[in-house]
Amino acid sequence: MHIDRIDLYHVAMPLIYPWRTAYGEDAAVESVLCCMSSGSLSAWGEASPFAAPCYSPEWAGGVFAVCRDWLAPTLIGHDIQSGEDLQNRLRLFKGNPFAKAALDTAWWSLESQRTGLPLHQLLGGTIDEVSVGADFGVMDQIDDLISAVGEAAVQGFPRIKLKFRPGWDRDMLSAVRSTFPHLTTHIDCNSGYRLSDRDLFAWLDTQGLAMIEQPLRHDDLVDHAELQRQLKTPVCLDESLTSIEGLRQALALKACRYVNIKPGRVGGLTIARQMHDLCQAANVPCWVGGMLESAVGAGHCLALTTLPNFTYPADIFPSRKFYHEDLAAPPVELSRNAAGLPVVKISETTSQPDPIRLAQRCRQSATIR
Repeated sequence: MHIDRIDLYHVAMPLIYPWRTAYGEDAAVESVLCCMSSGSLSAWGEASPFAAPCYSPEWAGGVFAVCRDWLAPTLIGHDIQSGEDLQNRLRLFKGNPFAKAALDTAWWSLESQRTGLPLHQLLGGTIDEVSVGADFGVMDQIDDLISAVGEAAVQGFPRIKLKFRPGWDRDMLSAVRSTFPHLTTHIDCNSGYRLSDRDLFAWLDTQGLAMIEQPLRHDDLVDHAELQRQLKTPVCLDESLTSIEGLRQALALKACRYVNIKPGRVGGLTIARQMHDLCQAANVPCWVGGMLESAVGAGHCLALTTLPNFTYPADIFPSRKFYHEDLAAPPVELSRNAAGLPVVKISETTSQPDPIRLAQRCRQSATIR
């Protein structure tokens, strides 16, 4: 498939409620959208690293510049035969997985158009709906959180995820577990702790959690392996895994018993599928995380979730949970399966940015021909 043109857009999407985690607070999600064209076909990709290099070393302004100045010019004018071909052409450039993901996801969407196959089938998925969980960031009051979790429980979400950081940890979790003792729950530490917090981890090991997500440094594997040896509760790696090579090392070290896979964090759908396959071969279950993308990026996550080793409910949210109006249409919406539980159904209609909203929320744009 000959790549004729790539259009890039750095956007800021205002949130209904600030997203607070161990690494900071965001009032808007900054994202890079990529429209890739081949002949009469064009399709969209997205990567959402946020405004500042706090979740990872990348940030939206930097991702936009790297794509504009280096990555997109490397692809223009070439026949890209596969996701692996695209990744090999970008291999010269070290790291920058979010930047590579913007282009990789656009290529997969374009290939879906070219072949006429829905994206999830192109990736190898077979199911037509996926189970999703409910996530809760740091709130103003614990009572606000209890009310929100109670609503999720009534709606039948199969699990909840709680952001966990110093100052929003023991008291918060104790309140949730005592109020909802039978609700499947895990916490996400976003690299907020160290091995020296052993008393806290010993206490967490008594709380019946499904997992403890990314408790230690964003670039660590060795300390996570040591922590996992000390705990009965599974450790899940997120920020620490940005490449297939890193995942191989984590599995060899036994640094985790769950893996969170986000297309943006790992470099796109090509690498995400490889990581899924490696986890499956190692009998390590995984699940799909999200970065509060627009419906464009959420569609990529949704397609990925249909692969068989994604056994834990995904972080894919209805658009209205975070945005008054999604940048893209159609928005992500929840449905109910035959048992009445919340799911997101796979649609053969891919979401695309609304031109007016894209113009309103665009900070900078570029075209590479």
